[in-house]
Amino acid sequence: QVQLVESGGGLVQAGGSLRLSCAASGSILSCNSMGWYRQAPGKQRELVAGILSGGSTNYADSVKGRFTISRDNVKNTVYLQMNSLKAEDTAVYYCNADIRRYGTFRYTSYWGQGIQVTVSS
Repeated sequence: QVQLVESGGGLVQAGGSLRLSCAASGSILSCNSMGWYRQAPGKQRELVAGILSGGSTNYADSVKGRFTISRDNVKNTVYLQMNSLKAEDTAVYYCNADIRRYGTFRYTSYWGQGIQVTVSS
């Protein structure tokens, strides 16, 4: 089995910073794309940032210039550095990864359990 475990969320004042981490563990042969999504109350889940195994990244327009996604391919871990946080960044943040398990021939999308980020104004 594969597990994605997020950490680093919490409560921060507007203008502050947080760093989220997501570690994938289990029977992992390779990990392709990894990313962070978020879902605010009453809203749909949206992509925040994504990163491929080669390092290419993409960001939602609302976080460009403030958030930075990175990954450690050896540790199968993805990070999200969030700076200049705003109240509208408040949401549950979910980690996602496309993973190929040992003994399989395709990639499967896995999700973390979600972690709360609250930005007070």
